[in-house]
Amino acid sequence: MQDFSAAFIAAFTLIATADPDFLEIIGLSLRVTLTAVLIACLIGLPLGAALAVFRFPGRLALTILVNALMGLPPVVVGLTVYMLLSRAGPLGVLELLYTPTAMIIAQTILVAPIIAALTRQVVADLNAEYDELLRAMGSSRAGRVATLIWDARYSLLTAALAGLGRAFAEVGAVLIVGGNINHVTRVMTTAIALETARGELALALGLGLVLILIAILINSALMGLRASAERMAYA
Repeated sequence: MQDFSAAFIAAFTLIATADPDFLEIIGLSLRVTLTAVLIACLIGLPLGAALAVFRFPGRLALTILVNALMGLPPVVVGLTVYMLLSRAGPLGVLELLYTPTAMIIAQTILVAPIIAALTRQVVADLNAEYDELLRAMGSSRAGRVATLIWDARYSLLTAALAGLGRAFAEVGAVLIVGGNINHVTRVMTTAIALETARGELALALGLGLVLILIAILINSALMGLRASAERMAYA
């Protein structure tokens, strides 16, 4: 019990004193994860909306594939990206393996299907609701996609949040392609796994507390945006 108490005290000390190594790990985690989620949104939002609105051969198969990819095992994604970026792989000349860029690629592959699948469902429901109105307005397919994405923007924030949560919690893929190299590719989740295995709980607990705080802040911001949107709607 004393060891756990000392670990908690040390963890809070790391946070309170803004330890440089501690902040470096957090900063890299935020940079990698937020970049991956942004790229995933740029891919997933239009893809999901297009699957909901457009009709084309293979649409059903693509929808099934996107839904299936929501459950991609992270280690499989990590292995695939590793093989692509290794020296013997087709993209080995880029020398991206064991860099933050490789971690961003892996997280993007994991998150994009989640955002696309959730976007497709949200936009499909709105498309059915507003179909007659949009037809009467003479809206093109592309215009319809843009309109529905804008109208569903607050609901789609939930999709982005789901992707963000998946990315922040990721260990396997980023460990394989990043290597958990100190001061280079060590992020919060991989550092927690490493420090726990070493029996050094202070840093692991401190990073875990930061992850929880980030989740609370993100959810609070989302609820605030929704509340603001509801007030504007009823104004």
